Amino acid sequence: MKKTIYSKQYKTLIARLKAARLHCGLNQVQVARSLRITQSHVSKIESGQRRLDVIQLKEFAKLYKQDIKYFIP
Repeated sequence: MKKTIYSKQYKTLIARLKAARLHCGLNQVQVARSLRITQSHVSKIESGQRRLDVIQLKEFAKLYKQDIKYFIP
């Protein structure tokens, strides 16, 4: 398996991350404030420019009220 942020699996993960944010009715600024990161950091994660680690994914899942398994393809 290729280890890249451009893999099909990673694209699925970030698509689900963005969909969960939109489902919650949050914009990137609101997410950034809640997680104490910058809006540009959220944007880079959602566009695939920045890799997400498990701890961050757990924080996003909690904010979006989703089980972490939802995000993992």
